[in-house]
Amino acid sequence: MLDIEKIIKNIPKTELHCHIDGSVRPETLFELAKSNSLLVPFSSIDTSIEYFQVKENCNSLNEYLEKFNFPLRVMQSKENIYRIVMELIEDSKKDGIIYTELRFAPLQHENGNLTAEESIEATLQAMKDGKDKYGVVSKLILCSLRHNSVDDSIKVVNLAKKYISYGVVAVDLAGNESDFPPELHKKAFDLAYKSGINITIHAGETGIYQNILKSIDLLHASRIGHGIYAYRDSKTLEYLIESQVTLEMCPTSNLHTKAINNYVEHPIKTYLKQGINVTLNTDNRTVSNITLIDEYINLISKLNFSLDEVLKLIRNGITSAFVTNECKNLMLNKFNESVKSLNK
Repeated sequence: MLDIEKIIKNIPKTELHCHIDGSVRPETLFELAKSNSLLVPFSSIDTSIEYFQVKENCNSLNEYLEKFNFPLRVMQSKENIYRIVMELIEDSKKDGIIYTELRFAPLQHENGNLTAEESIEATLQAMKDGKDKYGVVSKLILCSLRHNSVDDSIKVVNLAKKYISYGVVAVDLAGNESDFPPELHKKAFDLAYKSGINITIHAGETGIYQNILKSIDLLHASRIGHGIYAYRDSKTLEYLIESQVTLEMCPTSNLHTKAINNYVEHPIKTYLKQGINVTLNTDNRTVSNITLIDEYINLISKLNFSLDEVLKLIRNGITSAFVTNECKNLMLNKFNESVKSLNK
């Protein structure tokens, strides 16, 4: 297993679905809580873990989302956001990632003296500096939240328009999928589409498979976050195969949110064999206590993925990135050279 782990680490990879506020280092969360004099119900890192990391018996997506409450409390200053993003880029480097798309909801960072613009600018500055320091290219996806108003979603789209030339590459809709269907935010994503902004939507993460096609047809999504429940509808499966709309899949997160009962039930291998354009991602590194390397190892050890299937996932992650064809070709060249070296 050590050999395959080394192989996977050394192959240039991308990650397309990673939430910044779900991926803050535990020691950083603890330190920032203390330095910012936050009132917290814990006195050590060990006792703090339960407040931002799920246990195996997590009951639902809504319970999972509660783990974001504490990280958001420390992400209310430019300095804290900058540090957190820089550390996340460093963690991506350790996974052998050469390109990553990080995401957050900027309107959630206006609870102190910070504006949404300032939170975005702090993130983009960290991404620029992270590239210089770690050699990892990172781009930003701005999330709107289902439980917020469509006017809030329009604000997020307008923020994306403002920063589209500075590192923002897409907008997203995330949050409680059960109570807030995609069509509530159609006006905002019509605006994004007309403005030429890339769109990815969380859909089919819970049992509502209908949200997958709704997100594509009504919200113009070219990528779907999770999409795990596509298997419940043959029309949805057929469309995903024919259209090659990308699924950003996150198996460990899906296990924690009870989208699956155990890891071996995850449909990622079936989808790959069917010809769906699937990619592998962590979703929330800290909340789910997972790295991208560990996620690939899980596919091999628990779902019997072959190395060729792993390589296909990695390649899909490159070709599905929200970058120019020139950038994709540069990454593909690095990937192909790395694969060639495996056969020597």
